[in-house]
Parts: sequence; structure tokens; C-alpha cells
Amino acid sequence: MTNIFESLKDLFAPMADDERKNPLHIGEVNHFWLLLTLVEEGIMIFELGLNTTTDDQLIHAFTNGHQSAKDVSQRLRTFFINEGIPLPPSSENKPKSDPNAVPLGVKYTDEELVNLVSAKVAAEITLIGQGLALCVRNDACKMFFEIQFEIFKYGSSLKKLMRERGWLKVPPYYYPPGSPN
Repeated sequence: MTNIFESLKDLFAPMADDERKNPLHIGEVNHFWLLLTLVEEGIMIFELGLNTTTDDQLIHAFTNGHQSAKDVSQRLRTFFINEGIPLPPSSENKPKSDPNAVPLGVKYTDEELVNLVSAKVAAEITLIGQGLALCVRNDACKMFFEIQFEIFKYGSSLKKLMRERGWLKVPPYYYPPGSPN
């Protein structure tokens, strides 16, 4: 049985090699295309949050998420252009607005906003995991892995904030029949 270090060496060694780049296969393209769509729609969600909340910690979290999503979007767009992949349509950027001017019937609560962002993060992590599982090209694997690591970092700090505020939605605990209380 291999240990963790051998597994990591086996994972990263091919990425350092100068492999011949075959075209991306349809599964890789599909997952990258969907990821770019999710990331760019996430930019709109961060802008919505920044235009709605007055909470300093959420403003900080949304600002960091917004910048990270813009960076990932730019990296993916450059990759798409270099690979000849058509770019998906994206939503327009939201103009800056005053959070106190948003009518209450339309305004998201801070808890709703942070849970929307959390759901987006979970969807991106799941999609990237699927993309990694079917990925053949080493450079594509590396890009998926790097983006997933960034999202993990952001998601863990967001979860900490959600836990502190009591906003983390936890499913009911499962107790198998016959288990001790």
C-alpha cells in the first residue's frame, strides 16, 4: 500500500513533465465551461451581497470572494481563448448601490446571502471534483486543482463565519436504528 507522500508524488510528477498536449476532451471542456459559468454567476451574487449588506464581516468576505472569483474567471477565460473554447454568456455586472436604499421586500437578509454564497461554493467544489475525476490532461488537472484549493480556502473561512453567526444550516443528525443514544 502506498503512503500519502508517494501518492502526492505520483499526482504531481506528471504535471512537471513536458507532455504532448492533446486537445481537451469533451468532458474536460464541459466541466470547465460549467465552472466558468458558475464562477461568473458567483461574481453577480457577490455584487448583490455587497449592494445589500451593511455587515462589516460580510462585506469583507464578499469583497474577498468577489476578487477571487474575478481572478479565477480571468484565468479560465484566458485558458478558453488559448484552447479555442467558446466563452459562455455571462451576466452584466451590478452597479454599486446603497444597501439602505434597497426595499425590504426585495432585500436579502445577511443569512440568505451567505447561504446563497455557501451553496455556490459547494456546487463549484462538487463540479471541480467531477472534473478532476475525468481529467486526462495534466495542465487541465493542475488548473482544476488550483482553483479547487482557492475555493476550499474561501469556503472554510466562510463556514467559520457562518458557524459563529448561527447561519450554518446543518441537516438533521442520523442515528441508525439500534445505536446507543
